[in-house]
Amino acid sequence: MQRRKLGGDGPEVSAIGIGAMSFAGIYGRATEAEAHAVLTAALDLGIDHIDTSNVYGAGQSERMIGSFLARQGKARDGLFRIATKAGIRHDAESGRRWFDNSAAHLAAELEGSLKRLGLEAVDLFYVHRRDPEVPIEAVAEALAGLVRGGKARAVGFSEIAPSSLRRAAAVHAVAAVQSEYSLGTRAPELGLVQACAELGTALVAYSPVGRALLTDSPPTPERIAASDFLRANPRFAEPNLSANLRLTAGFRALAAEMGTSAAALAIAWLLSRSPQVIPIPGTRSVAHLRELARGAELALSADDLGRIDTILPVGWAHGDRYSPAQWIGPERYS
Repeated sequence: MQRRKLGGDGPEVSAIGIGAMSFAGIYGRATEAEAHAVLTAALDLGIDHIDTSNVYGAGQSERMIGSFLARQGKARDGLFRIATKAGIRHDAESGRRWFDNSAAHLAAELEGSLKRLGLEAVDLFYVHRRDPEVPIEAVAEALAGLVRGGKARAVGFSEIAPSSLRRAAAVHAVAAVQSEYSLGTRAPELGLVQACAELGTALVAYSPVGRALLTDSPPTPERIAASDFLRANPRFAEPNLSANLRLTAGFRALAAEMGTSAAALAIAWLLSRSPQVIPIPGTRSVAHLRELARGAELALSADDLGRIDTILPVGWAHGDRYSPAQWIGPERYS
């Protein structure tokens, strides 16, 4: 497994990690047994970076990771570099959702995450979504306090603009920025990839296979209907879905011609973009995890990359990556 730096002064981690939102039932029911099987396979494959959050299944994802670590006994230490996030609040009764970047909230939520994970500190703690009412400099200072207090070894932000990254990094080192990035979502190339390279910040790419559009088993209408998120997402609603399936069929054919899977080819493409990039695909399937991991073994030539760009040129995807409601929180910068 390739290794990449998790921040300028951070540790080396596997070139791909595991996005543990899949453990929370976002894309279908998840069981602890499935999560533990994926984590066991990850260790066999040399994958040692896990990304989770306090809001994934209201702590379910963290609890599943914590129970896996607990079962390892004394061997648990150092198995994974674990990242979690906080900053999104939700009221179950009213359904209201908002963002809270206050120092008190971040500190309290990190304590809750540590209890669920069974850890004394996480390797990386992100602000999951920015609260525009709190200057990012103040948020960076609050995060720095968590590092000084020994609760987090490094800090990061999810879905922020390059300008925000530079402002935060002027206060405290930002080890990682998390953003959606794939062949279907290339906005990070309009400044975020460059800012991360400039500052020595890792760009942790979630949804690197386009929520399965860039795999050999793209979402079916039945799978979409079973997922609240996909059902509301423009790329998975007609007529966009049919257009996207038609366009990605050529990518699947190219992968087969190259003797690999579409998912592995999508990961390999992403890894080729910058040494700062660390994809974190999510899955509940050991077989799919092995398929994804093979992407880190592929070396793509200039001709390979050119063929991919011909089939899926910039802007090929039909529909926005988020609905208006889903867009609340991520910072737009292009």
